[in-house]
Amino acid sequence: MGEFSIGQAAYLSLALVPGVGGSRLTALLDRFGSAERAILASAKELGQVEGIIPVVAQAIVTMDREAGARALASAEAIGAEVLVPEDDRYPVMLRTIPDPPLLLFAKGDIGLLARPAVAIVGSRDHSHYGEEVCRALARAAADAGIVVVSGMARGLDAVAHAGALEAGGGTVGVLGNGFGIVYPMSNRGLYERIEGRGLLISESPPGERPYKGSFARRNRLISGLARVTVVVEAAEVSGTLGTVRCAQDQGREVLAVPGPITSPVSAGTNRLLRDGAGPLLELRDLLDHFPETRLVERGSGGSGGGHSTVDRLLGALRNQPLPAEDLVERLECSAEEAMDALSTLELNGKVRQDGGFYRVVATGLFV
Repeated sequence: MGEFSIGQAAYLSLALVPGVGGSRLTALLDRFGSAERAILASAKELGQVEGIIPVVAQAIVTMDREAGARALASAEAIGAEVLVPEDDRYPVMLRTIPDPPLLLFAKGDIGLLARPAVAIVGSRDHSHYGEEVCRALARAAADAGIVVVSGMARGLDAVAHAGALEAGGGTVGVLGNGFGIVYPMSNRGLYERIEGRGLLISESPPGERPYKGSFARRNRLISGLARVTVVVEAAEVSGTLGTVRCAQDQGREVLAVPGPITSPVSAGTNRLLRDGAGPLLELRDLLDHFPETRLVERGSGGSGGGHSTVDRLLGALRNQPLPAEDLVERLECSAEEAMDALSTLELNGKVRQDGGFYRVVATGLFV
């Protein structure tokens, strides 16, 4: 953080002025040659710059010129970084979206921004089905080496982040407020876990509370960081669909998980499917968009044949719970081979035994 110059502090001050977006900032820098000169310009001089309307010129003239320096100091005090477009660590995926962020405050593993990512979003008021699918999908994506991005909201956003962490994978939480403000408060534990094992990012300086429209602007970053946006559950009128619109505007792929037509929290996802979104029915529907990744059966430790038995066993159990003897018959394998595969899956939390029958659990839905 100490490497930031006076000019970079001035850049942040200018970037934090309401109404100064990417194109206006570029025009100001082209006209005045530096952020330091731009923030010292008169209203008349600013008005001669293309795109700088009177209200924006007045906002610059009356701006807090120390805001950038304070933001840098606050970020440094909590161990956060500030990324600007000229920084090599600034996410490539955000460079091509409409209205890319002029700066990002980041805390945690910044390397996650360079890895392939999926956005998993959904309803705050979700069903048990939605929670199961969301957690299983996030865990499976993390197992495949894909970073899970979401918005740190109550509900399925939180489930997606937690699922990725449970699988030992990477997750990026995109905030609609500055660091130090935990919103909602119910996510405090998750916030702290992501600080330590994932990455939190925000356009807002540390300590800034959410404001009207801040979460809507956050949505473009959620979809912008990801190659694919997956909607698990969403009502017909839902804030989640705002992220979908951002993804569509950015030319990114949208997948939706189908749900019961009687479920209000699946009305939005089912409508997306009707209108052309790709259906997500199995993990392959996601992995097809990430050809550089592959799913590794963690803990199998066996040969290709052993992995094949695991796959075939899971396939048989997806349809219905079965006792071990039926599995041996269906797989046409030895009892020892079947029990080895079942033991592996039980240890990995993908199947469980219930009254002599083996059944797939939520974490195994997308394996």
